[in-house]
This record gives sequence, structure tokens and C-alpha cells, in this order.
Amino acid sequence: MTSLPMPTIPTLVTERLTLRVPRMEDWPSYAAFMATDRSIYMGGPHEQAIAWGMFCHDVAQWHLLGHGSLMIELREGDAAAGQCIGQVGINAGPLFPEHELGWLLYLGFEGRGYAFEAANAMRDWAFGALSLETLVSYIHPENTASCRLAERLGAVLDADAARHDPADLVYRHPASMAAA
Repeated sequence: MTSLPMPTIPTLVTERLTLRVPRMEDWPSYAAFMATDRSIYMGGPHEQAIAWGMFCHDVAQWHLLGHGSLMIELREGDAAAGQCIGQVGINAGPLFPEHELGWLLYLGFEGRGYAFEAANAMRDWAFGALSLETLVSYIHPENTASCRLAERLGAVLDADAARHDPADLVYRHPASMAAA
């Protein structure tokens, strides 16, 4: 069996954020988020062992698929500069019928446009670096904040798209939006 070369995991920089490789020091905040009701739309709350598997999955995708998740860190100029405030990523594999753009923010960082800024940058990177034609976001129908964000990103509902969970809404992000 031939080993794949180690992928280059990008660091993406936006006006207010740095999207960077997950580090071990990100684990406690991630685990805390996954243990709360805030993770309900990701199947949570999750026990620590399940959350650890999810965290490792997000890192492993880089090595297995050439994409994965990046942590969202505030840049200089913010009072909380250097703080990790969530995650954004491209998911694929056996649980994802298509490449998925996903995001999460930790408590206290919603409503400031951080998720939009991070998801927009990750979407543009995915279309450019991976040459994808489309991305989707699988969203629980009660997660109205994520539905609004997907629409703000230019995604549209695709009722005919395949989905792992039949209850999920599927928002399709056309590649043309990345150039807009």
C-alpha cells in the first residue's frame, strides 16, 4: 500500500479571523461545547469519548481526504485576540453524501458575523483548492440561525439532495457564489 503525502493544511486569514489547524489546546473548549445543549444540532450533547472522536475526525480528514476543519481564532485588534471561538470545515467521507461546509461558534461569539466570515473564507478555499463544483450544508430544520447563515452565504435549499439524516435540510452553495 502506498502512503499519501502529508497534506498542506492551510491557514486562512480574513479581516478579523485566522482559520488555522486544530491544536491540542483547542480540545478543552471543543469538549465543553460538545457537552452542552448548544451541540444538539450535531447530535449532542456528547460524552467526552464521543467528542474526542469527533475532534480527531476533524483533524484526520486532512490526512485522509485533503480537507477538514480549521479552528476560528480572533485576530489582533479584538479584546480577545488569539482566542479560539469555534470551528469551520469541509466534511466528507461515509457519513456525508457530498462535501459539506459546516461551522460552529462557542457561546458568546454569535451575532457578530464571525461564522459568516469564517464560512465564506472556507467555502472560497474549498472551491478554489479542491476544485469542487458545489458544497452543501446539512442543517437540522430547527437550527434557524444556521439556516439564515447558509442563505446569507448564497446557498439555496435543495430538496432533492441526498442526505445521511432524512430530517436534515440541505443547502447548496454554488461555486459561482465564491467568485461573487
